[in-house]
Formats: sequence, structure tokens, C-alpha cells
Amino acid sequence: MLKKLLKIFFPQICSSCSYIILENENFICTHCRHNLPLTNFHLLQENEGFKKFYGRLNLNHVSSMLFYNKKGIVQKLIHNLKYKNHQEIGTILGNWYVEDLKEIESLKNIDFIIPVPLHNKRLKERGYNQVSSFCEAIAMGLDKNIEKSILFRDEYNISQSKKNLVNRNLISHTTFNANYLEMHHNKHFLLIDDVLTTGATLEACGSEILKIPGSKLSIVTIAMSMS
Repeated sequence: MLKKLLKIFFPQICSSCSYIILENENFICTHCRHNLPLTNFHLLQENEGFKKFYGRLNLNHVSSMLFYNKKGIVQKLIHNLKYKNHQEIGTILGNWYVEDLKEIESLKNIDFIIPVPLHNKRLKERGYNQVSSFCEAIAMGLDKNIEKSILFRDEYNISQSKKNLVNRNLISHTTFNANYLEMHHNKHFLLIDDVLTTGATLEACGSEILKIPGSKLSIVTIAMSMS
């Protein structure tokens, strides 16, 4: 009875369009789910995400679940995930996407999953890493371990949303460092982030991970910007 009353006075709304969702819907309404701009990158090795890293990183696989466009469905979802602490968005998207990732041959030998880290100061300010829930859903679906102790950010930068495209490309490779043990040698790492834009952040992270002897690297993101 209390549950029903709460739904009447505090109805749950869609994390994308903000309309009231139905009883059988979960955080994202059926209309928005059916209109998500899927990339289908998982079906093609030489996809647009993979091509972004030509000559920059030696990668086994790159895929993004969704296309990111300004003022679109995905922008609203990422905004609510990143700035409104709606971690359920990452969980839902991760649970959906991992079913596609399970079919990718090159991801079947993943050893560790690494979320792109926040600087400790940023983590304290925000209280969470926006990629954590998506990363955890992927890890659970693939039955792999998350390794948060390897990669860390050693510089505190202003938010990426406040930088223009040129400045995003100027992220120094010294922003990130890898802290690894012998047990991490000869392993395949899956690096996970929210949005692939220029690829500068992922390149900086990946360059450090690939310093681990015998390491292999793949990348998965929630979305890829087309701008």
C-alpha cells in the first residue's frame, strides 16, 4: 500500500525524457530505449571507434554502445549519470551491452577490467566515479575482475565539459600512471570509460597500461561522440 502511495505522489520518471514511466519499465522508458542510437560497433572490428586510435595505440578491440549527440537522448542519460548520481543508468546500459560483448571473440580472454579513474580530489568532490556502475555490470556479465589499483590519475584537471575540443586533445600522458605487479604481466586489460570523444584520455590511460610487460588492451565506452 505504501509503495503504491509513493508512486502516486512521487512517480518515477524516465532518466532521458523525464516522462513518468510505466509499471514494467525500469528508469528508461520503452520509447527512449527503442530510440537509443546504437552503434553496433561490436559487429565490426575496424569500426569508427577503433579507427580513432590508428597510430596511437595498439589495441585488440574498441567498441562503444551508443552514439553521443548534443541535446540527444544519450547526452541526457550521460548527464544524469555523471552529474546527478543516477548510477542505475550505468547498470542498465551495462546489463544491456554486455550481452553483445559476450559475442566478441577477442574479449573472451580478458583478464582484468579497469575503469578510467578520477583524481582523488575529483572523486571526493563528486562522491563517485560515473563509470563505476557501467563497469561493474560489464564485469559481472563477463565474469571478470575489476582492477582499480593499477591505473591512477596524478593530476587534477578542470572538468572535460569545460574544455574545448583543442584543449581536450592536450591532455598530457603524465596525467595517468600505472602501478602494476608481476601478476599483471602478460594480461589482457579492458579499459572502460563513459564517452569516447577525441580519444585523448583513453590514449593517455592506454599508453600507461601498455607499459606493463606483455600486456594487451581493449577499450569499451558507453558512447562515442560524433562531433
